[in-house]
Amino acid sequence: MAKDQKTTKRSTLADVVTREYTIHMHKLVFGRALRKRSPHAVKAVKQFAQKAMGTSDVRIDPSLNKALWARGVKHTDHRIRVRIARKRNDDEDAKEKLYSYVTYVPVASFKGKSAKQRGGLETSVVDEE
Repeated sequence: MAKDQKTTKRSTLADVVTREYTIHMHKLVFGRALRKRSPHAVKAVKQFAQKAMGTSDVRIDPSLNKALWARGVKHTDHRIRVRIARKRNDDEDAKEKLYSYVTYVPVASFKGKSAKQRGGLETSVVDEE
């Protein structure tokens, strides 16, 4: 890279956004020891949110935690639908300016054309209410 070129890092402070994602949990917990599947699923959701939103501070809603643990420690769902909201941190002495808040979105089915027609599978931007 030449000296006269500057690399500008884009600020995410103005990017307060909410998106819905479908996470393929089966590929993230496959091959894990049975008693470590649900704990690893929670960590995998946090890692997914960090990568998707670019924030290191990720907070998980209790409803999502309950959904991940609904079938016990051994059996996790193959897919899960989540809504990730990137929000401003109101705390003055916080390390990070933004944090991600991950909530659970119940979906009837991930299979078939009807789920795609309802817009249930693709990543979508959600308007904040």
